[in-house]
Amino acid sequence: MHLTVAQRIVGLLAMVFSLAMLPPLAVSLIYADGEHFTFLISFVAVLATGLLLWLPVARDRREMRLRDGFVVVASFWTVLGLLGALPLYLSTQTPVGLTDAVFESVSGLTTTGSTILTELETLPHAILFYRQQLQWMGGMGIIVLAVAVLPMLGVGGMQLYRAEMPGPLKDTKLTPRIAETAKGLWYIYLGLTIACGVAYWAAGMAVFDAIGHAFSTVAIGGFSHYDASFAHFDSAVIELIAVVFMLVAGINFAIHFVAFRPGNPSPAAYLKDPETRAYITWLLALAFVVCAWLLITGVYAATGEGIVKGLFQTVSIATTTGFASAEFSAWPGFLPVLLIFASFVGACGGSTGGGIKVMRVMLLIRQGQREILRLVHPHAQLPVKLGHRVIPPRVVEAVWGFFAAYIAVFGVIMLFLMATGLDQVTAFSAVAATLNNLGPGLGEVAENYGNINDAAKWALVVAMIMGRLEIFTALVLLMPAFWRR
Repeated sequence: MHLTVAQRIVGLLAMVFSLAMLPPLAVSLIYADGEHFTFLISFVAVLATGLLLWLPVARDRREMRLRDGFVVVASFWTVLGLLGALPLYLSTQTPVGLTDAVFESVSGLTTTGSTILTELETLPHAILFYRQQLQWMGGMGIIVLAVAVLPMLGVGGMQLYRAEMPGPLKDTKLTPRIAETAKGLWYIYLGLTIACGVAYWAAGMAVFDAIGHAFSTVAIGGFSHYDASFAHFDSAVIELIAVVFMLVAGINFAIHFVAFRPGNPSPAAYLKDPETRAYITWLLALAFVVCAWLLITGVYAATGEGIVKGLFQTVSIATTTGFASAEFSAWPGFLPVLLIFASFVGACGGSTGGGIKVMRVMLLIRQGQREILRLVHPHAQLPVKLGHRVIPPRVVEAVWGFFAAYIAVFGVIMLFLMATGLDQVTAFSAVAATLNNLGPGLGEVAENYGNINDAAKWALVVAMIMGRLEIFTALVLLMPAFWRR
């Protein structure tokens, strides 16, 4: 492993990230909100940090190895999460401390959507735009763009791609060159964002709101310009548009690529993919239960309103987006806990969503079914299958290992939060919301995270990063064997 190689790449990425300060700077000038100096100073500071990291090792041209890729990716989210906090910390109109600034930045970049800010309507336009932009970049933009750009800088991108996407699909190449793969995914991501923004605008959103909410919808992020989130717009049409794009963004982008590949499109890929079928079936079943219970308990007088609210909140929470069109934490009976549990499943692998991922849950269920059948037929050969494909035992073992690590990390962070003074409901839902990159929780964190203690916030920052790295990429750095030659 060559740490200088990782340092050089992180320095380059930090310099690229400094450009993220320029669009909010332009927004500040357009709306004359007084934040242009904040973003100008942040641009210079982030650019200088990147230069300081890059210059000492600029001549190191050694090839990046797989282990270097893990260090780069983990450093990427940590360093950029810290650097991204600068505008929030320096803003004179958004007075937050260092802990809150880092929390908000990491929450945006990891597309978690948990926030410590209140009275969002009163914040400067530049700050609001920056929060949404962080989510859009974190959802898929930064890492895909980095993989596409790195080869042009003389650095191979496959190691970074594999480190960023651990799991059964991590070695999937959609095109022969990883840079072409990254560009293809980037175009799909950008196209969905534009389509979503246009749809919001056509449905009645102002241009600024349409752009910002398109950023966070396609990124499955959850940040909004308003404390009430989508309830502010009070529009069933806007909510249904959001449902469509949240659902689409939760599908594996490799499937989107295959379905709309230039020269050889194959829309049937959606029907052929077992994970996509399971994902849609799961969301429909969950939405049916939620809507039925809302109507049975009479939460909404109008049937149509109950169905729209139930469908929106189900897709938002289950895909780990985290938008709100109603206070789901106040819904009756088991619904709030059911929706929090739904976020554990999350979206599909290779999407912008969080959670354990539908594919892993499918494999866990298949393995459980096999073990039950083995009790009846102890000598039978019972392979685990997805569709017509037999899954290698190594992949099944990896999924069980991931699940065990996930539960262990969840338990440790939850116990730590309780030790800081949080009650059980708040601690449980806060860890679920951050480790699954969901956003809203229950109890004290149902609306925002501003009132919990700083120690708990730092623990949740760790949870957000680990959730974004899907546990293993972070845990591997703690293994002594990783650092041995």
